[in-house]
Parts: sequence; C-alpha cells; structure tokens
Amino acid sequence: MKAKYCIVPDTAKFFEFLAGLSFSESDLLHTRLIRPQKIFVDVEQSEWVIEYKAAAPVEERLALAVADKLAAAFSLHKVELSCCNADVNVKAETEEIPLPPEPPEETEFVVTNCSGQPIPEEIPLPEEPPQNDLESYHYEENGSCGSEADADFARAYELLYGNGGKGKNGNGVIWGKNFRGEPRPLDDITEGDKYVNANMMQFGHSLGGEQSGHIIFSKYAVTGDGVLTSFNERELRTKRVKLSFNLSDDTNGIFINMYFQTLEECHKFKSLIKPGVYLRIMGDARRDRYAFDEMTIEPKGIMLIEKEERMDNAEVKRVELHCHTKMSKMDALTPMEDLVKKAIKWGHKALAITDHGVVQAFPFCYDAAEGSDLKLIFGMEGYLLGDSQLESVDLEPADSLKPVKIKRKKNTLYHIIILARNEAGLRNLYKLVTFSHLKYYDGGNKRPALPRNLIEECREGLLLGSACVAGELYSAVAANRSDEELLKIASFYDYLEIQPLGNNMFMVRDPKFNCTVEDLKNHNRKIYEIGKKLGKLVVATCDVHFLNPEDSKYRTILHGVQHWKDAEEQAPLYYRTTEEMLAEFEYLGKDVAYEVCVTNPNKVADMVDKIKPVPDRDQLYSPSIPGAVEALPKMVYDKAHEWYGDELPEIVAERIKTELDSIINNGFAILYYIAHKLVRKSLDDGYLVGSRGSVGSSLVATLIDITEVNPLAPHYRCPECRYSEFFTNNEYASGFDLPEKNCPHCGTPMWRDGHNIPFAVFLGFHGDKVPDIDLNFSGEYQPVAHKYTEELFGRDNVCRAGTISTVASKTAFGYVRKYYEEKGLTKHPAYMAGLVEGIAGLKRTTGQHPGGIMVVPRNMDIHYITPMNHPADERDSTTVTTHFDYHSINDRLVKLDILGHDDPTVIKLLEEFTHIKPTKIPIGDEATMSIFRNTEALGVTPEQINSSVGTYGIPEFGTRFVRQMVEDVQPKNFGQIVRVSGYSHGTDVWLNNAQDLIKEGKPPEDTIATRDDVMTNLIAMGVEPSLAFKTMEYVRKGKAAKNGLEPKMLDAMKAAKVPEWFINSCQTVKYLFPKAHAIAYVLMAYRIAYCKVHYPKAFYAAYFSVRAPEFDAAYIAKGKEYMKKFIKDVYAQGGKANNRDKDTVTYLELAVEMMERGLEFEPIDLYKSHPTRFLPTEKGVRIPLAALSGIGTSAALSIDEARSSGVPFISQEDLRVRSKVSKSVIEKLAEYGTLKDLPENDQIDLF
Repeated sequence: MKAKYCIVPDTAKFFEFLAGLSFSESDLLHTRLIRPQKIFVDVEQSEWVIEYKAAAPVEERLALAVADKLAAAFSLHKVELSCCNADVNVKAETEEIPLPPEPPEETEFVVTNCSGQPIPEEIPLPEEPPQNDLESYHYEENGSCGSEADADFARAYELLYGNGGKGKNGNGVIWGKNFRGEPRPLDDITEGDKYVNANMMQFGHSLGGEQSGHIIFSKYAVTGDGVLTSFNERELRTKRVKLSFNLSDDTNGIFINMYFQTLEECHKFKSLIKPGVYLRIMGDARRDRYAFDEMTIEPKGIMLIEKEERMDNAEVKRVELHCHTKMSKMDALTPMEDLVKKAIKWGHKALAITDHGVVQAFPFCYDAAEGSDLKLIFGMEGYLLGDSQLESVDLEPADSLKPVKIKRKKNTLYHIIILARNEAGLRNLYKLVTFSHLKYYDGGNKRPALPRNLIEECREGLLLGSACVAGELYSAVAANRSDEELLKIASFYDYLEIQPLGNNMFMVRDPKFNCTVEDLKNHNRKIYEIGKKLGKLVVATCDVHFLNPEDSKYRTILHGVQHWKDAEEQAPLYYRTTEEMLAEFEYLGKDVAYEVCVTNPNKVADMVDKIKPVPDRDQLYSPSIPGAVEALPKMVYDKAHEWYGDELPEIVAERIKTELDSIINNGFAILYYIAHKLVRKSLDDGYLVGSRGSVGSSLVATLIDITEVNPLAPHYRCPECRYSEFFTNNEYASGFDLPEKNCPHCGTPMWRDGHNIPFAVFLGFHGDKVPDIDLNFSGEYQPVAHKYTEELFGRDNVCRAGTISTVASKTAFGYVRKYYEEKGLTKHPAYMAGLVEGIAGLKRTTGQHPGGIMVVPRNMDIHYITPMNHPADERDSTTVTTHFDYHSINDRLVKLDILGHDDPTVIKLLEEFTHIKPTKIPIGDEATMSIFRNTEALGVTPEQINSSVGTYGIPEFGTRFVRQMVEDVQPKNFGQIVRVSGYSHGTDVWLNNAQDLIKEGKPPEDTIATRDDVMTNLIAMGVEPSLAFKTMEYVRKGKAAKNGLEPKMLDAMKAAKVPEWFINSCQTVKYLFPKAHAIAYVLMAYRIAYCKVHYPKAFYAAYFSVRAPEFDAAYIAKGKEYMKKFIKDVYAQGGKANNRDKDTVTYLELAVEMMERGLEFEPIDLYKSHPTRFLPTEKGVRIPLAALSGIGTSAALSIDEARSSGVPFISQEDLRVRSKVSKSVIEKLAEYGTLKDLPENDQIDLF
C-alpha cells in the first residue's frame, strides 16, 4: 500500500472505539492485547494498515474481526492489521490468556485523597481525528467499555431508574455507585488522581461556542461540591447517547461525560437535576488532549448535595426600595426573575425596581411576580439636573420634544429615586423617562437627565427618594454643607435614604475624601437627624446591584474588563435579609435600626398601590379605521365567490366562517384590514409583497391579498365557470403539483392551488392568539410603506418597535477569559463557563426592529403602554422607538412588520426586463423544476459550473449548504422544494435528522421539515388534534430536544403507534419553520428560477443589480479561468477565508455560470451603462458605472446627471468638470478602458 498519511494513535481511545463495535465481552477483553503503534492511511484507495505490537499472542480470527469491523465503521475498502513483534504473535488455539482483573464487587467505595493503582485508560475516540490532514474522515465518540463491562454499570442504572434516583441508602446518590469521603476542591485535583471526591455546582448554561466538541472524561475520579453548567447530548454511531456537562466550584471547573443506552434514559437522568443544583462526583481525573488538555471525569457516582441557602427568618420583614437589575446598563447584574423569586421566597411583601435611568425591567419583573402576593413598586433611579445647568429650558414639556443643550459641567447630575405610587404616577414616570431620553439627554455624561422643574411638573402620583452616595443630599452631607442648606435640599424629597457602610467604603480607601468609617456612620446619623427635623421617613436600602454576596465576582469581572481602578474592591451591593440589614445598622441603636430597616420601608411600601406596568396581554389597543370591521367580511366573500362560485364549496365556506368568527370576535379585524391596505398600496404601485411567518395559514389573509399562499387542501378551480375540485386525502402536498387539467364543464385550463395548512398554526388552536402579520416589501419600497403608515394613523401615532441588546453568552465568556488573561491566571473552561450566566443577559444598548412599526390609537397617550427613546441613545437620531422591548408589549399595541427584502426588488426588475407579470408565471414548469435536480435546462454540465444542480442565485437554494440539501433530496415537485426550504431554515431538522432518514430510504414527505408536519402527521396517525397541536408547539420551540417529550405526548404517540424514528426526530429538532413561510419564500424563488431558465439575460442583470452590491468589474476583466481559480482558492481556505472574499465568490459563481451559458459581460460604456444597474443586452448584460471598484454610487450618479444633457464629453477634463467627480475616478475609468476615445484635456495639438 502507498501510504499518504501516518497517524500515531492513542491506545486508550483505540480500545474505547472498539468497545462500541459489538464484540463479545470475551473478545473485547482480548483486543487489549493489540497495542497499535501506527496507522498508515491511503486516502485514494480507502485503505488502512494498522501496525501493532502484541502484548501476548493474538488469535488470527480476532485480528481479522477487528480489521473487518474497523473497515465497516469508517466505510473503508480494506483494513489490515500487521504485527511488528511477530515472534510473540504465535499461539495455540487452546492457550490460556491472562485477562485484566475484574473490578471489585463492592457497591460502596471509601474515597481518599491518595491515588490508587494504575488501571487501563478508557477514553472515547474523539469526533475528529488528531491529524488535520484527514478531514474527510469522521470519527464518533463511544462510551467507556469499562462502564459497560463490569456489573456495576447495570447496578448504576438500577440505582437511578429502579429506586427513584435516591440511591440504596437514600444518601443523595442519584446515579451510579454509593460513595463517601471528604470532597476536594477542583483546583487541587491533578491528572491521574483515582477515586477523587469533589463537590460542584451547576449553573445550567453553555460556553456559547467556546467549548470544544471533544469533551472526554476518565474513570473513577471524585470531585468536590459544585455547580453543573451545560447539558450537551448527542446520539453516537452505536446508538448510545453521550451526555456532557461542565461543573465548577469556587476554585475551578471540570468536564463531565456520561453514556446512556437510549435517549429516554438520558432524559430521565436529566430530569433529576436542573441548573443551579449542587453535585458531588466520584470518578478518575485525567487530561484530554482533544479538549485542550483540560481535566475531565467520567463519573462512577453522582450525589445530589443540598446547600444551605440564605433565608429571611425575621417575624416582620423589611422591604427593599432601591434595587437594580440587569437592565442597568453594564453595571448591575441582578437577574430579574431570580430577584423577584427571592423576595417571594423570603416573604417580603414588596420590592422596588429602580434601574439607572430606565424602566425596561418592569414587564419582566411583573411576569415573574404574577400569581404571588408580592407587591412590585415600579420606579427608577434618575439623574437630577439643576435648572442652572441648562442653556434653555422648555417649561412646557408637553409642547415639544426638541432636545435641549446641556452644559458640560462636572458633577451636575445627582441620583434620585422616583417611585410610582399609583396609575397616575406610573404615567408620569413614563413621561419622565421619555423626556429624559428625547429632550434632556446629557451627551457629555451619557445619561438621560431630568431638570428639577420637569420633575415638579410631573410629580403627581410619585414618591421621591434621596438615593445613594451620588444623591444630592448625601453629597451635601459629605461636603459638610450647612444645616440650612441640607434642610433645603432634603425638603424636596418625600423620604430620605441611608445605606450600609460597605457601600461607601471607597471614600475611606481614597485619600481625596479624607474620610473614616466613623465619618460614614456620622453621615447616616446626620441624614436620620434631618429626616426627624422635617418629619420625613428615613429608610435603609441596599442599593442592590447583584443578588448574593458571592455574586460580586461577576461585577469584578465586568468592571475589570472595563478597566475600573477599583474593580477588585467591590462594594457589598447584594440583596440583604432583615437580620443582615439590622446587623449593618446596629451602630444607630436597636430601635433606630429597626425603624429605618423595617418600619419605615414598610410604611413607604404601604403608600404605593399594586399596579400593572403594562396592560394585560388580552388588552389589545387597536387603532380605529371606520368601517374596517364591516369591510373585512365583504372583501372576503366577494373574492371567495369570484374564485369558487356563488354557492361556495363546503370546505371553503366552513373555513371562512371559522376564521372570520375568530378574527372578528377577538378584535383582530383591524389588523387584517391594515395589512390589506399596506399590501394593496404596494401592489398598486407595482411591487409584489411576500408574506412571512404563518400568515399564509389564514384563508382570509389569502382572499384579501395579504398573502399569495392558499391554505386550503390542494384543488383545481376554473377561472371561467368557477368549478372546483378538492383533494383532501393527502394525495398531493401542494396544489401546484396537480397535473394540468381542463375544466370538465367549460374546457378552460384550470388553476391549481392549495397547500393544506391548518388555521391553528397561525392563531392557535382556539383562534385567539394575536396575529403577527409580517410582510416582505421591496427594499427600495420599504420607506414608502413606512410613510404610508403615518398617512393612515398620523405621524404622532406611530413609532418604531424598540429592542434591547444584551450581552450574549459568547461575549460574556470573552469577558471572563479576558479578565483572567489580563490577570495572568489560568482557569479551566468549565469554571469560566460557570461565570458566564452571571454576566450574560446584561443590557448593552437599545435598538430598533428592522421593520416593526408600533401603532397607537389616536385617542390614546402612548405612556399608558410604554415610554419612548432614541435607538442606542443617539441624541441626534430622528428615529423614536418604544422604550420597552417590543416583545414586552406585544399583543397590547398593533405591531406592523414592514420589512425590506431583496426578492420583491428582483421580481420588480425582472418584470421591467421581461414585461411578464410575476403572477402570470406558470408554476410547475418542468424545465424550471429540473434545475433543482440537474443543470441540463441551463445548457451546461456540472463540471463547467462546479455544481450538480442549477440553483446558483436562486433565493433559499443558492448557498453551498442548501445546494447539498437539494442534491440529496432531488426534489421532483413544488411540495418537495418547500420541504428543502423548511429543512434549511430549521435547527437540527436536516443534519442528524431528516438527512439521515432520507439516506435510509424514507421519502422526504415522511420526514419533519416544517412545524405543520408535526401536527398534521400526528393527527393523521390518530393523535387527538388538540394534543397534536400542543406537541407541535412544544417541538418547534426545541423543548422536546431539551427536556424530552412530555409523558402525555409520548404516551399518546405510542398509543397511536407513531414510529420510533418519528419520535426521535421530534426530540432532535430545536426550531421548526412555518410551512406557510416556506411556501411564500419558494413562490418568490420559483419565479426567479423560471426567469433564470427562460430569460437568462434578465435574470443575471436583475441578480447582479440587487444582490451583488460589491460587484467589482475588475474580476470580470481578468476572465473566466481567473474567476474559477479564485473561487477554488477561497473554498480551499475554508473558515479562514475573509467575508469579503466569500461575498465575492457568491457573485463570481453566477458570473462563471452566465459565461458558460454563452452570455457575455459587455464592458462599461460612458454613455450606455446605467449608473447602478446591470442591463440586459443582445449579447448578455452591460456592466454599470458603479460596478468598477473606486467609482462608487455617488460618482456614477454624478456622471449620469452630467451626460443627461445630451451633450457629449469632449475630454477627460470636461468629464471631470461637468460631473464634479474626483481625478481618481477619471483615472479608474481610463485604466479600465472606458475613456479610450477621450483626450485628456480640451487643448488642440496643431503640430
């Protein structure tokens, strides 16, 4: 054999892989005599030669069996085992071979800190080989043979599933062997430690992409109490399931791996533990070179540990009136739900939410408190601005939102707590938020400021608190201002605040304050004294920025990466119990401490009503359009009779009645009518509109032109006599796939339509879910559509849907890693993953939905729903968005998704070039359908264009990934093309799911491609419809993949004899695309594909005009072969290729294809080229002026304007002067050859 590569294998992983290849127990033990030294690989011949040393003679039968099983496992032509110490490999068949010792029979281990005797390592083979040269081979990890070979493995399953997960002795062991002993901290565990016992805790979230996919674990190590981080499960080639997770304690982290016989067993184990639980693990520690040499464990025993939790045991509980959540931008880290749940658990009767300058946490906290007795007090820590700091102040804020200039003075902003006492106060609080962001935003301090006079004007229903050390009163006390001044300042507030000494210890550490601990106590005493003099309540608050004392580490990391000087000196800004708070203020005396910590905060809480921050979800405030409710049914029935006759078929009549009853009775008619008006406007202006989401599941939406997708069963309908014929037994997936047929009554060719989509997919099983109507307008028409909404509802009644950007898990992991790198510390990835949860979800900035428009009724103040702000706090922006993330107020205000998309723009250009209306393009054209299977209709071979299908440039089907799907599916009709779209938009729908099923021989129609497939297939198999709907909702959101199907769902499936592969498919999916959305996309894609086949010049001109904005004519000038080489070189770089080159490859593939079809790129012409568009010509397409690198759109438009006079340019200088372009633009045009007939200047050379 001619070896191309040589691999030095890992012996332990080699044995581990053999463990999954169905050897008998005896043969498996004998394979340990084979010690592989080298693997010689011939890629071309698909052959391996494994050179090994024999520890003792190996039977020829066994060697051949190993070779055969390895060849089958890796799909190789041949595997040969060659012994390099052949003198050992001679034995009689009857010779006894010493076997490895059996593990001890005891079921309980006494764990010590001492290392045990060495045992054979048992590590699964990694997913990828250690040599990068062998990327074409795919290796699977397999479970430990030791885990299955000994009797304890069976006992472990019995402990877990046979005894309620409580272990033999009820000692907390939930998996595997009983064990005992003192746990060890993780940073004390080293490679090779045996029977290590350590405690760890589970955070329940992932590394965000930073974690290696090859997390390998070893045998019999034990850890200390700690926290389990992320679950990651997958099915191995042996059909067993590998479950990986990370654990960490206060010192470090470790990787854990477990193996289960079935997915169900894995899910049963996962159900015993959840994020945040503490575990103790027993196993062996070892480093894994495929996980960056990090410490790993394969457990032999897992114990659930109960950790003592802080509780508030006071008879009368305090109330926290100053609390920040993760919505306090890049500062506080208190999880909103956890905070509220903690207050409920402690029995606190109220809790105030007071983020810095914003109120975006209100809806989240309210949802978390719903159903409890906890009263949420809604407030804000605002930034008080004195009147003297303004150049001008509008004393009538309701009249104008024009921004006011704020002087850039130091320390002009003071913190102030503003609490809403009642509904009127909440409205005024929202107004203050709006004006602080839109009118008084302080660009110097980057804070939303509030003038005192504005607060006074909006003071009704509000309570004002003096806030923290940054407040006006505390600052004055610390500055030793006079009593008269202090009393005057304090008189502005309704109550005064004092806080624990630790909050302000920075003043003691920093010499510039010249402050002692006793001074801090005196400051608080002074504020208490002022409160007594003025008769104002003094309350002690925590100024909560994180939930528990140990959570300060998250803020240390956050401030550390922002290079705060005192990042390591975090103040104890955690949520305290009553006992903890009383202890903090005992220096005031027992009675005073109780007054400020318990009595007074409760009195303030009693002043506040229990209010809702936003209306209930069933309160939809729709704008009013006179006659809309009456107009909707009329439009629907008019179109239905036009299509299906005066007497509607029963299937049509019943569907319309069901939908209209739901739409009108739930108040959704106005939403349909608005969408109809918008689409109609666009269609009248010549732009097709594509629907998104599930709106195509509604026949009413189809009949009033909102969507082209017809959800009825596949059917024929005659446009002349209106005869119809329906197919209701799943004979066809799409009406477009019906054979052509003439009307049996009048002989007219009939329309084919219908896609069999249930209405429940759109508005829920009971038809009461607020519809979300998303529309794809042409990108160039989107501003017109937005302007039209202002005409319909009034400019002051529409704003953009706001969004909140938070720190993603991957970014949080980057912060953690950066922090430890800058400190020169090395931490296990599992430990760093454990810190991610504390930082992820922290607010970074605000933004706007790309097309979402919120509509407020004309007679309603938006502050009944939400404040407003500029996106990203851009003071000079003309865009105004909702302050709340639009998801938080969804179903309260009408949201119109008016999105810009390229496909309608391409369709518009194709109509201009071909003069064919897109709606007249015949669906089902065989030549068009064929490009999804081969390239013959394009007149090229696969070798010419480097693709076996002809879908370059077709939306949804042009990328390399989806082209491979198309090649695998070989769609023969429209319905199968829709399935490919569903596969491509889903998560874990194609890979490790439908792809494998199709390769096994299952028809694409049987697999799950869209969310509708789950419900319709289950109903067809006999599952009760409402449960089938619930199962669809559960599966499509990935809950089944995360937690397994709910027992009632699983029972119903098994009772209906649903195939096991279908159940497994449901439990693999993480996200499913709506069928209606897929159909809408494919309709657009098909029309473009039709033009590609039948009108290639128009297709390429439209494609390059719209979808290749970075087109560079210089590549075209270098010729077809150069472009092919460039494409090949970029693909060879794989993930290392930069985005610019990847984008270039996308349009060069189309350019090569166009040229292989015999069409030409006609060069840029100074007079014939369009400034920005490619134009069809007799030979091919003409390149526009802007397509030359260095010209740009602005210069191209200037040249176009200059030439529009009709006067030819007499020289390059004349061109530059008249078009007002730069000299470099002229030089580029000249270099390209566009100006070859123009002299450089106007002078005439006589000699």
